Amino acid sequence: MCDSPNFSERLKKDISLLVIHNISLPPGEFGNDFIDHFFTNKLDPSKDPYFEDIHEMKVSSHLFIDREGQITQFVPFDKAAWHAGISEFNGKENCNEFSIGIELEGTDDLEYTSNQYETLIEATKTLMKAYPDISADNIVGHSDIAPTRKTDPGDSFDWDLYKSSLS
Repeated sequence: MCDSPNFSERLKKDISLLVIHNISLPPGEFGNDFIDHFFTNKLDPSKDPYFEDIHEMKVSSHLFIDREGQITQFVPFDKAAWHAGISEFNGKENCNEFSIGIELEGTDDLEYTSNQYETLIEATKTLMKAYPDISADNIVGHSDIAPTRKTDPGDSFDWDLYKSSLS
């Protein structure tokens, strides 16, 4: 667990959506601790020019899965992590209130690793058991709930492999 301060209390406890994201900091670079720093508000803007624009943002996810398949939890599932931003799913706005966010270390156009898929599938199955309202139909990409702003997890994410492994 790596505690992020970027969450709020859920107004309702009806967790019914799982959102898949990607992140790399700086973009396209992997295997460093910049994501941990970003989600805990400790990102040093002097470390990379890209960080100058984002270091004051307050964001987080519930889980992060690195390229090796290692998982880090940043926010407890009963809290609303700040991962979705302005978003809507099936007519309901503010998806942070009723979703769990999982970030994969990656980009829209680079394939994810087999270790990441294995960890993601295992985590998803566990979450589906704990939160029965999360069905395969309620597992989406960030691009599905914020299509005018977001493109992740991108074309490189193998939805068929992932969803076929959940049954």
